[in-house]
Amino acid sequence: MTGSNKISDAFHIYDTTLRDGAQQEGLNLSVHDKLTIARHLDDLGVGFIEGGWPGANPKDTEFFKLAQTELKLKNATFVAFGATRRPNVKAADDALLRALQDSGAPAVTLVAKSHDRHVDLALKTHLDENLAMIRDSIQFLRAGGQRVFLDAEHFFDGYRSNAAYALEVVRVAAEAGADVIALCDTNGGMLPDELSDVVHDVLTKSSARLGIHCHNDTGCAIANSLAAVAAGATHVQGTLNGYGERTGNADLVSIIANLQLKKKQQVLPEGALAEAFRISHAVAEVTNVAPSARQPYVGVSAFAHKAGLHASAIKVDPALYQHEDPESVGNDMRMLVSEMAGRASIELKSQELGFDLSSEKEVVTKVVERVKTLEARGYTFEAADASFELLLREELDGKRPSFFKLESWETTVDQNPDRSVTSRATVKLQAKGQEIEAQGSGNGPVNAIDNALRNGLEKFYPELKTLELTDYKVRILEGRLGTGAITRVLVETSDGSGEWSTIGVHENVIAASAMALEDALTYGLLRQGKSPE
Repeated sequence: MTGSNKISDAFHIYDTTLRDGAQQEGLNLSVHDKLTIARHLDDLGVGFIEGGWPGANPKDTEFFKLAQTELKLKNATFVAFGATRRPNVKAADDALLRALQDSGAPAVTLVAKSHDRHVDLALKTHLDENLAMIRDSIQFLRAGGQRVFLDAEHFFDGYRSNAAYALEVVRVAAEAGADVIALCDTNGGMLPDELSDVVHDVLTKSSARLGIHCHNDTGCAIANSLAAVAAGATHVQGTLNGYGERTGNADLVSIIANLQLKKKQQVLPEGALAEAFRISHAVAEVTNVAPSARQPYVGVSAFAHKAGLHASAIKVDPALYQHEDPESVGNDMRMLVSEMAGRASIELKSQELGFDLSSEKEVVTKVVERVKTLEARGYTFEAADASFELLLREELDGKRPSFFKLESWETTVDQNPDRSVTSRATVKLQAKGQEIEAQGSGNGPVNAIDNALRNGLEKFYPELKTLELTDYKVRILEGRLGTGAITRVLVETSDGSGEWSTIGVHENVIAASAMALEDALTYGLLRQGKSPE
């Protein structure tokens, strides 16, 4: 379970997604999920992966048992997490310490109280006994051959309350053989300047190697972590994507990117940072927590540009409006087409889609005008690239790409005596010179129209079988009109190898949906290499 290609031990990137990150509200990881995430983290090249608390709950105990045979790590060292021995119990007689020793993990992180009030009120023991618990537990695990780190819980609050005692916790842990004492901002209430001062003080009054563990309750977890490193900490704990309870932990992706790209400090294996975007999103799929589009470095909007002024500058030099090259973290620059779009935005977006408009000045002018007119009516092409490409093709070719014409549709929704609901749709189409009438049913009228379209068209276009509607969003644009408001529908479709978004806008939500579905199928057939009629 220990990686063979580890980078220098001089600086640690320590991931606690599987333990502290898993405490996020609504995040529930199976044993299989934890194995999958651990492999992704290892691919990123972190130095340490904290797997959880063996012995404390059945899931973590099972995970550690499976990890011994199923988790082959290339870069990381696997870490078990647990607490110091209980008050007035010998370390060798403490069942949870024994479970850490038996976990098979080459390293253990022990959490210990460093705030005097927590010793009194939470542990309900004496300050000297807490120090003995720390010393005995570290020595017990070290004697069994495991490397030991200590998480000094509530350290910064404890330092304010009783600095001498908090420092004594650090001294005792280091003397007992802990490799690193991680100072924990457990409540997440610190600010960077204050935290930096404390880390500096502890380093001047102690010979211990220090780490940092921050929570994001002030929105400063990343900044606090970087401040601690600048003050001399050489071990940084955090979670991928900033998962964690309350407002989350420090986001390791941002910390790593800032250290490597801004501070020129190589903390991952060579080339690993370019995998950050892929791994961040792969882990988000496993956790089933939607990734934040605005996450620094790896969010899909991190290098997205909307204003025409920005696009004009980016056309000259991308660095004018980008603080880093998106490819450094595996991300891409994106141009967003909106009512703010100027000629440069349209040209760059078209280029991104594979169309060179540098010599098509009239087309660019027409597209800019159409986009602004349509967006005034409620369209938003920044979220519907496929519909924008269809519009662009229409202006370039003089006609919209078409494989079929949806002439009319009709839907019915019935509630049955058992209170179940049935939706049915009938569509009339023209395709390949033929008039077609087709029916479909579904769990709602939009799903029924989608199925009816496919039922009518699949004999001509069997490629439609590979298309799947993956997301459907509705937004009411003019709330003052109540039930008569304009509705915008965004549909996301996949063919297994890629996804695209289309849009429909209408006073009627079903009509808007039918427009978005028509674009979705048309674009899907273009992707399959079919030629329009």
